[in-house]
Amino acid sequence: MRRTLEFTYGASIYALFLVTFLYAAGFMGGVDLLPKTLGTDAAAFSWGAALINIGLLSLFALQHAVMARPAFKRRLAKVWPARLERNTFVLATCLVLGLVFWQWRAIEGVVWDVSGGAVGLGITLYWVGIAIVFVATINIGHFELFGLRQAFLNLKGLPHGEADFHMPGLYRFVRHPIMTGFLIALWAVPTMSVGHLLFSSVTSAYIFVAVHFLEERDLLAHFGERYARYRREVGSFLPRPSRV
Repeated sequence: MRRTLEFTYGASIYALFLVTFLYAAGFMGGVDLLPKTLGTDAAAFSWGAALINIGLLSLFALQHAVMARPAFKRRLAKVWPARLERNTFVLATCLVLGLVFWQWRAIEGVVWDVSGGAVGLGITLYWVGIAIVFVATINIGHFELFGLRQAFLNLKGLPHGEADFHMPGLYRFVRHPIMTGFLIALWAVPTMSVGHLLFSSVTSAYIFVAVHFLEERDLLAHFGERYARYRREVGSFLPRPSRV
């Protein structure tokens, strides 16, 4: 019964992730079918709206940065089963993103607005960025990244095993292709409003800080020289000439 409940917990969170990911893609891309996007009901600039938006993005950054650290995982394992850690991390991420979607204050004002063929190019690049994100999750182990594999193995009473260092798919060309995809999607928009610029700027800043000062530090500590050599040979977000 316990294993069944834990599998249901993991599978439900994975389903929530899929909904959240699809909504996030539409939210950033301004899909009109959604009840709210980055540009819905935009109002004139106000410091109150800007600070609320920065606070929402900072909450996401804090949750993501803290819960992904090994030290936090060790502390969590003392009060919560370690086998459910990844599922719980994904759940917390989805909930915080839901809060961002719900409480975001769209701010009007045009930073740039392209026309003609550049509109189609911008839209295409945006969805290419989203596709890169998804493909990169498949390369690195999609179902494990979002906790479904762990839930299934636990249901069957099988060991999870230790993750090994490898460079599949897009990871042969860049160290963080998921973030590369997000960076493309954040900036490849035909019309950039002030509110969208705030979202893209704060999120991009978090990506650079989190990758270079948090994630890579943990990877170096865990994989040692293997990751150090990988870092010397492969670019973080863009392929190096020798890898193209």
